[in-house]
Amino acid sequence: GVWAVIGVHPLHLRPQTITHQDDDELPPVEIKMGGEEPDYVMYEALAQDRKAVAIGEIGLDYHHFEEGDDIEALKQKQKQVFIRFIELANKVGKPVAIHCWDAYSDLLDILTQHPAAKKGVIHSFVGGYKTAKKFIELGYVIGLNGVITYGDSFDRLIKEIPLEHMILETDCPYLTPSPRKGERNEPTSVCDVAEHIAKLKNMEVSEVMEKTTANAKILFDL
Repeated sequence: GVWAVIGVHPLHLRPQTITHQDDDELPPVEIKMGGEEPDYVMYEALAQDRKAVAIGEIGLDYHHFEEGDDIEALKQKQKQVFIRFIELANKVGKPVAIHCWDAYSDLLDILTQHPAAKKGVIHSFVGGYKTAKKFIELGYVIGLNGVITYGDSFDRLIKEIPLEHMILETDCPYLTPSPRKGERNEPTSVCDVAEHIAKLKNMEVSEVMEKTTANAKILFDL
């Protein structure tokens, strides 16, 4: 019952230490990254395993730049690696799981020019309804987690986007749904996400669970 996604997160492309800090979440933690020059031959071999169901997390992260960074060079590096992994996904016939922070415009451009044949999920989506609609029009599903319970900014998206374009996530150990924000997240929290969606869509929780689970099974060929 456990599967994997294979790829290099954009933050792991250079040596750096990121301190995850959120006063409403878990205690601050330092995350050290050694920097990686992706070995695409190795990742292709890993992706051939039947338990590897997607290529990811891959994508763009413009949120964690620091003072003194050559931002344009770092962006170009992320874009180049992202495109290479999309090409790898197409070669092995698997979807993509996409990380994106503060870079939806560039992400849309890349996915338009370099589409993933098996499409994929925009993981931990934090954009608005109009942005989500653009990704859906390209064939991607929207990954929703505890963030949608932190206020009403996602209400329009949830009400207007059909269930067939959503899958549920956790992003453990962070992004625990309210009112338990600050506690360690875990897989069972998807139930809270489903309940929130059901309330806004005025439907049964069981229907949300069944449909989004079916979406995930179709996307990842489970």
